[in-house]
Amino acid sequence: MEVKLVVDFDAYESGQTMAKLIEELAAKPDSAEITDLIIGDWGGAYENSPEDFIPVLVQHKDQFPKLRKLFIGDMEYDECEVSWINQTNLSPLLEAFPALESFYVKGSQDLSLEPLRHSHLQELVIICGGLPASVLQQIYHAELPELRKLELYLGVDEYGFDGGLEDVLPFLDNNPFPKLTYLGLKDSEIQDEIAIAAANAPVIGQLEVLDLSQGTLSDQGAEALLASESIKGLKHLDLSYHYMSSEMVERWKNSGLSVNVDDQQEADEEDDWRYPSLTE
Repeated sequence: MEVKLVVDFDAYESGQTMAKLIEELAAKPDSAEITDLIIGDWGGAYENSPEDFIPVLVQHKDQFPKLRKLFIGDMEYDECEVSWINQTNLSPLLEAFPALESFYVKGSQDLSLEPLRHSHLQELVIICGGLPASVLQQIYHAELPELRKLELYLGVDEYGFDGGLEDVLPFLDNNPFPKLTYLGLKDSEIQDEIAIAAANAPVIGQLEVLDLSQGTLSDQGAEALLASESIKGLKHLDLSYHYMSSEMVERWKNSGLSVNVDDQQEADEEDDWRYPSLTE
């Protein structure tokens, strides 16, 4: 059973809180049947963080014994722009729900995952306009032995990405997750650099899917991928939302590989500026 909790603008103005909604949900007889819990706008997410309701959710953890998926921050731009969403240290949630298999987070303002340890987590997805290098390091040093899917929106420096290729390379060259089969390093302003590094990276040998979509990928990065023998071993390559030329797109379509090259973009004519898909 899936449940989504939202404190919309009117409810927030009337004094409703996410903590109260969680308490009410925990008191219901069927709370024990919830498998997917989605936390949407908690009311003024542009100025309030989840720190007010996380202790409440942890306190009532025993009322959600079947919880397998948790999403913190599932809100649209008209509720709160992604770069405005305040987060906090979310690691207490992972500790509280040891059977959790999927953890989604949207927003990276003040986000922390320290310490990041979980014995059963299979899927970790962080959606944001800019992922801080500190969070990348926390993920890289995490203890997630069952992790199959890691999907990270890297974003741009204006919205929180304060790192560089050196912060991404460890995931490619010395991947710490032995069961990982899906790696998404996407929505990046350095997508070409990542693609070139990924083309012959050791991690490709264990992956089924490489996702480099929604970023600023051009022919430069695409050429490296297309020339790679390692990439040919993937079951699927996602390059959708890109800045590749039409000629390069045709080369991919004729490559015989399973690859998504949809959503071709055009760079700004004046300065050749390219924008990732999700920035603001």
